Amino acid sequence: MALSTDDFPSFRPRPPWVSGDLQTLRNFLRRPAFDLSAFPAERLVLPMRDGSGDRLIGELNRPRNDPGRPLVVLVHGLTGCSSGTYMLASALNLLRHDYPVLRLNLRGAGLARPFCRQQYHAGRSGDFRDALAGLPPDLLANGLFAVGYSLGGNLLLKYLAEQGDAGPVRAAASVSAPIDLHAASRCLMARRNRLYHHWLLRRMREEALAGEGVTADERQAIATVRRVYDFDDRYVAPRNGFRSADDYYVRSSALSFLPEIRVPALVIHAQDDPWIPAASYKGFNWSSNPMLMPLLPRQGGHVGFHGLDTHVPWHDWCLIKFLDRIR
Repeated sequence: MALSTDDFPSFRPRPPWVSGDLQTLRNFLRRPAFDLSAFPAERLVLPMRDGSGDRLIGELNRPRNDPGRPLVVLVHGLTGCSSGTYMLASALNLLRHDYPVLRLNLRGAGLARPFCRQQYHAGRSGDFRDALAGLPPDLLANGLFAVGYSLGGNLLLKYLAEQGDAGPVRAAASVSAPIDLHAASRCLMARRNRLYHHWLLRRMREEALAGEGVTADERQAIATVRRVYDFDDRYVAPRNGFRSADDYYVRSSALSFLPEIRVPALVIHAQDDPWIPAASYKGFNWSSNPMLMPLLPRQGGHVGFHGLDTHVPWHDWCLIKFLDRIR
């Protein structure tokens, strides 16, 4: 891979965002704006190949200069979309470094919601495969990179293992991915995270109920669940062919797929992430797969990484260094 963890800058949090919770909440509290108007977006419609008629929607931004750099596809997290703050921040930094960027809306999310009867979940890697297959060939002429955030990171890592070394993605990165879904679910439902849990479950309900094709029984289940685990057990699992939430977690968690990844993958996670326990990362033998490069700083929160001396998130600087070397 020709890179080591020593090639990346250390993360130092920017005051006053010095705890994992404050790092996580910073964008919510400050509402920073990332203006992509200098890079007008083109909308791409990407059909799914499962016979459902569902279509994903991507927003493509091209840099002002065209040095022939690979396309970077960004994949959002749970209840996210192509216009999420972290998606826009990463896109802007990549565009300023002359990378074309596709911000993908997963099935039933954001701009794709009116075009889908089904909905994404953490293991639905086939949707990502279908989306890439629908890209115009000229966009792939210089290669393809991918970046996934939170749930989108888990989905991407699972996809990488499934594609092996014969797929279109040449390199990838995940940021704050819940690679052990069961552990992440338990962590989110812990007493100290009750405010996060309440907020996220409300958004999950709203997103599901706004989708097409939700049955009366599913609406009843969605309306009555009180925990994320129950939402996954009573709605996500039966809707997607899993026996239970536990079955969904086991079959979809990226942790069991990491040994099979055959392209360079940067894996970023903060040990003080309040949503995803660090033990999920510390328990894996990273040296067993030389394609994986873990960056596991002590601080940074969940998709936070607001560091000293710059308003560009630390993970975005690491991403540029990684992609520049890989390409």
